[in-house]
Amino acid sequence: MREKENLTLLGNQHNNYETDYNPRLLETFLNKHPENDYFVKFNCPEFTSLCPITGQPDFANIIISYVPGERMVESKSLKLYLFSFRNHGDFHEDCVNIIMKDLIKLMNPKYIEVWGKFTPRGGISIDPYCNYGMPGTKWEEVAFNRMANHDMYPEKVDNR
Repeated sequence: MREKENLTLLGNQHNNYETDYNPRLLETFLNKHPENDYFVKFNCPEFTSLCPITGQPDFANIIISYVPGERMVESKSLKLYLFSFRNHGDFHEDCVNIIMKDLIKLMNPKYIEVWGKFTPRGGISIDPYCNYGMPGTKWEEVAFNRMANHDMYPEKVDNR
């Protein structure tokens, strides 16, 4: 089955953890239920990138939720892709938008959202959120509504 899907990372015991941003690490497989609308959610609490100005590390919990179309992202490839941000210098807002755009390009989901909950540095945390709904579908309206109501009930932050 793996050969049919061209998955090279799943089950591979010889992992190469790239530390420079690399979207080519991402792999997909066929969604066996494309007629169903359902969410797939990834919680990535060990995301790191670098501040593009100071070079200091930034740490975040990245939450990715999507409604798949024909293809789905393979989780090990996603893990290695997120790890590749380790030495990538970009602002928090840029990181979450890059992640979302790479996943849209990869799998053309019906809907996707990416939320970065970054740990405080300098006494302030930054939590960028972005989303996308497939144009011309009900998911375009869902994206607008989720964005408009995104932080209606913000979570309690205890310095993470």
